[in-house]
Amino acid sequence: MDAPFEAVAEEGELTPGQMKKIQAGGKRLLLCNAEGDYYAVDEMCSHEDYSLYLGCIQGRRIKCSLHGSYFDLENGAPLDEPADEPIRTYPTKVEQGQIWTRID
Repeated sequence: MDAPFEAVAEEGELTPGQMKKIQAGGKRLLLCNAEGDYYAVDEMCSHEDYSLYLGCIQGRRIKCSLHGSYFDLENGAPLDEPADEPIRTYPTKVEQGQIWTRID
């Protein structure tokens, strides 16, 4: 059974290139606006225990500022070394003026 979606932000709260720390399903996540689309991903880099919130969004990628690895926001795949493990991504939707995500 799928977990229910949780409202995590107001629609329009984040402009393209911005991110916000959120909690959903007891997990620490980042909600990212990349080119007008919303993505929810694990907050911590898979390479080191370091918050991706300290990095930046470029296009549809998020950069870890510790070692410079990029991750694809759509599927979590690492795009640069030294990271070689993906980060988790979570489904999002926009309804009723809210951004929603769920932990699968």
